[in-house]
Amino acid sequence: KRKMEAILDNKIYCIGCGAEIQSENPNKQGYLPKSVVEKSIEENNLVCKRCFRLKNYNEVSDVELGAEDFYKLIKTLSKKDGLIVKVVDIFDFSGSWIEDVIDIVGNNKDIVLVANKLDLLPKSVKQSKIKQWLFKMLKAKGIKVKDILLISAIKNHGIEEAAARIDELRNGKDVYIIGATNVGKSTFINKLIELTTGDKNVITTSHFPGTTLGMIEIPLDRATSIYDTPGIILDYDIAHYLDAKSLKLVMPKKEIKARVFQLNAEQSLFFGGMARVDFVKGERQSFTLYASNLVDIHRTKLSNADALFEKHLGTLLKPPFEDNISIFKNQVKKNFKIDDRKIDIVISGLGWITVNSDSGCEIDIYVPEEIEVFVRESII
Repeated sequence: KRKMEAILDNKIYCIGCGAEIQSENPNKQGYLPKSVVEKSIEENNLVCKRCFRLKNYNEVSDVELGAEDFYKLIKTLSKKDGLIVKVVDIFDFSGSWIEDVIDIVGNNKDIVLVANKLDLLPKSVKQSKIKQWLFKMLKAKGIKVKDILLISAIKNHGIEEAAARIDELRNGKDVYIIGATNVGKSTFINKLIELTTGDKNVITTSHFPGTTLGMIEIPLDRATSIYDTPGIILDYDIAHYLDAKSLKLVMPKKEIKARVFQLNAEQSLFFGGMARVDFVKGERQSFTLYASNLVDIHRTKLSNADALFEKHLGTLLKPPFEDNISIFKNQVKKNFKIDDRKIDIVISGLGWITVNSDSGCEIDIYVPEEIEVFVRESII
């Protein structure tokens, strides 16, 4: 054990991706169980779990990276000649969008936006409207992209079209895929590997090159590669503050079913114990909630909301559960005055509330201070 600790103090690096070997956090780059490190320490050719699965099973698994290290990694792409593929979660666009990345990699780069998890949106939503909304969002951010591709990696929807379009746009250059954690980036890359190589065993039989800063190189042909980058954790997304048990409920796996509530003024809705919506002023109207079908919604009078939250956070109001409620105990009010139009109030990582007010209304949203809440034109 002492010998292993001494060697780890001297920093051992994965020969596959160049990440520093560590045994503390399986979700971070360079992870390898201590038992494996102890067994193979003399060989001096350790391969992290992520690279091992890529090399032997052709599976790319995502790892988490802190903001500082992520931006250092992305900054190196400004010197690379390749196509940047930015993957986002269409259900949680704001919570999966990485600000400043385009400026960092360089404005002269060809960029493709891949919007994943299309299967989560109600089937009534037209893809043309989604694309139109995304182009408008990007224009507001001053970002130009070569194309926007809508896919569902888990359902294999749009993958072949996306692979063909990326192959066309890369023009023989390397492809660099970036994205936040939990956007389905790894599933998308695994599908691309299978489609573009045509051989499920191509990686196990080909050269497995080492890279730096945790990027993984996946050969496409003799001259070009796909580069997978670790996913960054975005601290304004509610999912970042949930444990694994809560995430299973909050991160939707199936098509979202709209839940409609007819509310009078001075009524409240709870998204489990994670967020609260207070209808402060306005005429009786409908509130349509879009969130994971497994998240319970509780309605109560505004006058009872504080007491209900204090008494039942972590039990009736869950997630979060009792063993993971610290950040949710202290929530802040974010006020929205809505005019007579149809809008979405988005809670990053959780979902959104569609309000279609004929005469205007006032709404308060209570969430942990770190969580981003904003208004957008309704996408449905």
